[in-house]
Amino acid sequence: MADYILSAQVSRGLSDKLYDKRKGAALEVERVIREYVIARDAAKIKLTIQALVSDFVYSVSPNARNGGLIGLAATSISLAGDVSAYLESIVPPVLMCFADQDSRVRYYACESMYNIAKVARGSILRYFNELFDAMSKLYADSELSVKNGAELLDRLVKDIVHEQSIAYSGPITHIDDQDPQQLALALPRISEFSLPRFIPLLAERVYSKNSWTRNYLVTWIAVLDSIPDLELVSYLPDFLDGLLYFLSDSNPDVRTLTQKLLDDFLTEIRDVAELQQQQQRESLQARLRQLQLAESQQRAGQRDSLDGSVVSGGALGRDFDMLENESSGQGKGSWVPGQGVNINYAKIVKILKPHLTSSDEDIQETALRWINEFMSLAKEVMIQFTPSLIPAVLPCLAHSVDSIRTIANETNLSLYRLVCDSALPPEPQPPAAVAVGAPNGGGSISDRSSQARSHSPRPQSPKTDRSSMSFGTSGSIASKLTSSGNKESPVQPSRETMTASPIPNSKPPADALEFDYVATVNALTLQFLNEHEQTRVASLEWLLMLHKRAPHLILAIDDGSFPVLLKTLSDPSEEVIKRDLQLLAQISSYSDDAYFHNFMLNMLSLFSTDRRLLENRGSVIIRQLCVSLNSEKIYRTLAEILEKDEDLEFANTMVQNLNIILITAPELADLRKRLKSVDSRDGQALFAVLYRSWCHNPVSTFALCLMAQYYEHAVALLQSFADFEITVNLLIQVDKLVQLIESPVFT
Repeated sequence: MADYILSAQVSRGLSDKLYDKRKGAALEVERVIREYVIARDAAKIKLTIQALVSDFVYSVSPNARNGGLIGLAATSISLAGDVSAYLESIVPPVLMCFADQDSRVRYYACESMYNIAKVARGSILRYFNELFDAMSKLYADSELSVKNGAELLDRLVKDIVHEQSIAYSGPITHIDDQDPQQLALALPRISEFSLPRFIPLLAERVYSKNSWTRNYLVTWIAVLDSIPDLELVSYLPDFLDGLLYFLSDSNPDVRTLTQKLLDDFLTEIRDVAELQQQQQRESLQARLRQLQLAESQQRAGQRDSLDGSVVSGGALGRDFDMLENESSGQGKGSWVPGQGVNINYAKIVKILKPHLTSSDEDIQETALRWINEFMSLAKEVMIQFTPSLIPAVLPCLAHSVDSIRTIANETNLSLYRLVCDSALPPEPQPPAAVAVGAPNGGGSISDRSSQARSHSPRPQSPKTDRSSMSFGTSGSIASKLTSSGNKESPVQPSRETMTASPIPNSKPPADALEFDYVATVNALTLQFLNEHEQTRVASLEWLLMLHKRAPHLILAIDDGSFPVLLKTLSDPSEEVIKRDLQLLAQISSYSDDAYFHNFMLNMLSLFSTDRRLLENRGSVIIRQLCVSLNSEKIYRTLAEILEKDEDLEFANTMVQNLNIILITAPELADLRKRLKSVDSRDGQALFAVLYRSWCHNPVSTFALCLMAQYYEHAVALLQSFADFEITVNLLIQVDKLVQLIESPVFT
């Protein structure tokens, strides 16, 4: 075939090892093809191309392959505007040579494709995917000359795409919820440049770890994004995940380009959202004008009817059509970039969530910034992700990097406000009333908890896995309060696996809520194990807000959350304890007396098992509770429980602590005034309740009588002290009391 189409001299020249001879032979091929073009001899043109491909490009000799590539480039130059009809025969062999083992062949393939693309211009875009894939590999080539040739070809292709991608784009645009790969296969082959066909390839290549390839990819994404009509941002979920990993690249140039590109995408998303919000407002205004026009026309028609005239509906119909076209975007008007872009916020958020906990600081900060921005752009979408965002955002509040810590605080505040501004959950139907008696019976606090555990039937319920928590309970508070034959309170917290109790059936269905409250509470509760104080404090602030909004949905008496909150009182942070006590007090204010009594009983049980907590934090806990709840109710309930406690040592110690708090705490000033009201029945009743329990500690009883101004009884008690065994502890208590007697409390 070569002997017939190409002369022997041309064949020898194309196979020569010297570049000048190959170039001379290529010029001869160019002259011959130009003659065929003038003669309109398409058959000989095809035969010549076939000869160049089969006898040279597919040859085993590298020099012949180089000659064939130069010959194809010369052929394309000669064909000029007619080259489009022959690209099916010219381009694939050249693309094949991009992967040749010989670096010189790869370089000449780049040079040949450059000349072909320069002539074909927009027609070459039908091979864009293949060309893009080949250049991405050449960018990482070990040979510098090949890499330089690929960069030169890349710049040309970028110019072509930027100039002619819209004119040559396929007729099918992006469709949501449709597989991009299936969409690409459905496109006709004659389509010159198709973004839907290209996106699957980009989504695959974007996970490359080579810095040169990443640089190539990010520059191409930037070029495609700079073409407004392509609306690349609508395809962002397809390649965003891999693009974020570019921020951890070892090459600083790649990181800089990627960060700029992501900032541009975020700015574009913000502009699109603002534009669409503006269009919605204009649509509502147009609809309002429609209604006003209809009302005015109706009134005018009624007046004309009274005058005996006939009103034609043509003008009214034209006005309606005009307003309808304005509100729907139809009719004449200027097109605004971004007005038809559909951004899938939910998919983007799902991609960003794993990166919120990334070990790379740049990736983590970028993901946080995007999530924070979406809080104002897509509120309805973002609120649904509240349960999954909280465990990722809250730990970042204590991040060692200032910028991440700052954006994490902003994100947490934005999400907090978003939930606060959301609609309140519907109120449930009131459940049937359950009679709950007051606890009674003797024994120590721990014994009574054990009795409740042994006599209370455990209802079958779905369990919530909280094995990671270091504390638990053997049953819910409600099941112990309503147990038959024993109306004692729940068990003390233990270091066992904790299981949740049944959730009341009165709660609204999950689909009626804007987000899952229960899942959010579970995520917040797990943050109690975080080592950082800021995270634990923030989680309790969230729980305070959520419980205030939906007290019937979360942190109820029977959902197993009480032991978690109770154990948190052992936290080393005073701020955490303060928030925890506020939450417990808030729950108690929304609950009945049974919950409050069980709260007090379990708190005393915790103190009895953790004496260090009583010594270090007992005063803070009691005083904070007195600020949030009724101090008289607290002291009455504690006194009633301690009165029947058989653990005399603990009762003595607890009464001693309660007495010191009662005398010294400014939060209990009102309670001290009521104790001094000896003439009132309420004051006498309060003194009687406290006195019976205070008898566990003689010095505290004496101080109570002095404070309540029962001096005669105080003298009698003091005389009985002579019969007591003098111990160091007794002397210390007397010494403290002597120092306090001169305080204003006893005056």
